[in-house]
Amino acid sequence: MIEIPEAFAHETIGREGEAGRVWIAALPQLLDDVLRRWSCRPDGPLMHGNVGVVMPVLAADHPPAVIKVSFPHPGNDFEAAAFDAWDGAGAVRLFARDDADYAMLLERGSGGSLSEVADFDDAVTALGELSLRLAVEAPPELPRLSRLVAEWPDEIATTATQMGDPLPGRVIDAALATLRELGPDQPETLVHGDLHDSNVLRGDREPWLAIDPKGYVGDRAYDTITVIRSYRFAPLLFSADPARGLRRGLDMYCEAARIDRDRARRWAQLRAVRAALWGRQHGEPDWVVRITDQLAEILV
Repeated sequence: MIEIPEAFAHETIGREGEAGRVWIAALPQLLDDVLRRWSCRPDGPLMHGNVGVVMPVLAADHPPAVIKVSFPHPGNDFEAAAFDAWDGAGAVRLFARDDADYAMLLERGSGGSLSEVADFDDAVTALGELSLRLAVEAPPELPRLSRLVAEWPDEIATTATQMGDPLPGRVIDAALATLRELGPDQPETLVHGDLHDSNVLRGDREPWLAIDPKGYVGDRAYDTITVIRSYRFAPLLFSADPARGLRRGLDMYCEAARIDRDRARRWAQLRAVRAALWGRQHGEPDWVVRITDQLAEILV
């Protein structure tokens, strides 16, 4: 029987309660079942992220692959559909899926991720180029960002009040203006939803391949915050002139992605406001909250 990493089990049960405990208890059998169903055998230790486990496998009819099984949560509902829509163009290939069990058989990366690239310009340009590569027409079953963000004005106003209005009024006002002006009318484009260094793997058939999509539909500029609210950008925000470095990185990303810079700036500012409030609510480290506050103000 497959042994589930203790740290992953502890984190899942702590976050999900009884539902997490039941799922963790059933996970070894589920992994055994999908190994048999997809004619695979393990080819390395079981790994994990925050919400799922990944097992390197050798499959009878496919190149080296991984089996990914995620906790059954609405946030994980559309990952397989996004991979299907990309069909390997800029993302790992999906070989098999079992939506009921949140299980997928996926192409394995060739080793390493974009987070290991030391050169700032190269990495940010690669993220922009990948965003453009992933810009395909979205299938109808995926969730529309326009509907998701329709609830954000009330959420932001309520949370800011509950937290004692920690952000300047002009910062909140800018975020709410973006929601009014950019939120309702968005393109029918597939959006990764969590594009950053660690979600981009080295590939053999393409230089970089995306993993872990959320599978939204809307404005690609929505992803800008996950690019710039990352460890790669953090040193810029502690520099003598954080605004200058941030703007240069933003310009570089937008040029490579062919995204309108002002739209990217506004979406990033809005999402920084929301992330700063969420971080306070959920006890994120102070330095993360400070960086996010700084982003929300610089990007106004």
